[in-house]
Amino acid sequence: MKNTLGKEERLKSKKLIERLYCEKNYVKTFPLRIIFLQTDHNSNFPAQVGVSVPKRNFKLAVDRNRIRRLIRETYRLQKQIVYDNLEEPYVFMISYIGKEECTYATLFLKMEKLLTLFVNETKKIKNDSI
Repeated sequence: MKNTLGKEERLKSKKLIERLYCEKNYVKTFPLRIIFLQTDHNSNFPAQVGVSVPKRNFKLAVDRNRIRRLIRETYRLQKQIVYDNLEEPYVFMISYIGKEECTYATLFLKMEKLLTLFVNETKKIKNDSI
């Protein structure tokens, strides 16, 4: 599998994003949070991901865009954690909930921890529903 984050892997559907925020299933590791929803989507990939950084915490678009790029890059390099362990299709949004910028190295470690927590949570939810 390639370490890319193509168009089909990105969450763009406004309807799915609305449903995602209505369900409120989430896992967080400061300064990152994943809100997720198990649903079918129109992609061949097991997951679609979106990234958000609040304007409330970062007034300058330059700062928001930089954090967004860092989050996408750390996810791109570690998405194998999710892809190897998901059986059903998921959509999720990764949000930056911190008030100050983090370094790339810190975000990389936090993303790894967050994706592991996400996989564990999805397995727990699946086992509860059986």
